[in-house]
Amino acid sequence: MSVPKYDVLCIGNAIVDILSRTEDNFLVDNGIIKGAMNLIDAERAELLYSRKGPAIEASGGSAGNTAAGIASLGGRSAFFGKVAADELGRIYTHDIRGQGVAFDTPPLLDSAPTARCMIFVTPDGERSMNTYLGACVELGIEDIESSKVSAAQVVYFEGYLWDPPRAKEAILLAAKIAHEHGREVSMTLSDPFCVDRYRDEFLDLMRSGTVDIVFANEAEVKSLYQTSSFESALEALRGDCKLAAVTRSELGSIILRGDETVEVKAIEIDALVDTTGAGDLYAAGFLFGYTNGYTLEECGNFGSLAAGIVIQQIGPRPMHNLKDLAEQFGLIKAFPAKAGTGFASDNA
Repeated sequence: MSVPKYDVLCIGNAIVDILSRTEDNFLVDNGIIKGAMNLIDAERAELLYSRKGPAIEASGGSAGNTAAGIASLGGRSAFFGKVAADELGRIYTHDIRGQGVAFDTPPLLDSAPTARCMIFVTPDGERSMNTYLGACVELGIEDIESSKVSAAQVVYFEGYLWDPPRAKEAILLAAKIAHEHGREVSMTLSDPFCVDRYRDEFLDLMRSGTVDIVFANEAEVKSLYQTSSFESALEALRGDCKLAAVTRSELGSIILRGDETVEVKAIEIDALVDTTGAGDLYAAGFLFGYTNGYTLEECGNFGSLAAGIVIQQIGPRPMHNLKDLAEQFGLIKAFPAKAGTGFASDNA
């Protein structure tokens, strides 16, 4: 097996986030499920956009956030995701490359526009997402660059990709290439409602060995096993995958591998501002540590730091250099030589 060029290759929906603060009654009045990711059509997107207050636009998407977080820690990340050849697509491409992520997926021409997600953040910091997938649904097997897949130590994808049908084929192809080259495959369950839609398929991905590493939060793992018992869900998860990390907000996270259980604390924060991207950045920190040879506890500490930083700001991409913060927290004891800055593009 060759030395990997990338620590992690992330595959996901390339989405521009439109974040707006609002009150809980706005969600009720507009039929928005609080704390969930609601898929919407173009007409609904226009309606909600017309009703929102002042907003901030930022490049997002679950796996894209993870790729950006890994790069911010000094890791080497790449991303596959579909944007359109429009203004939002150009903004997305500029942003993710500017953060040090290799991104070369060709844009979609003369079709659906770049995806956007209207995120309404309530006073408690909870975010309710309303996503128009647009160009995202056109990600397919033709966008899987085998040279990048085979050169990544871990291939990571978001469960949300199970909504666009063509993306399933792309993910399965990427997993096949990765395993043929001795790499590992990871996924995040993404959302309890996403788990409800694809429970059997997600379990099959784990039990078949297609997926090696699973990320979830407490609600998602209980939904996966249709139980109200967190402990029962953990034990079932332990038996279904090689490695799992389950986040619990302010309670930290629990990491499972075989008979091993590691409990990791959350970092103390000054104020909860916006939970958008918390799970994405936890995965970024964990996978950065994992691909650079840290212990499971240290991997969890990287995840806690990255998640704890992002929830104290508006938006899902870290505004502070996570590598510098990790050094300040004493997490990076001997920074690996291979984990330098990211790559804006293979063609840069």
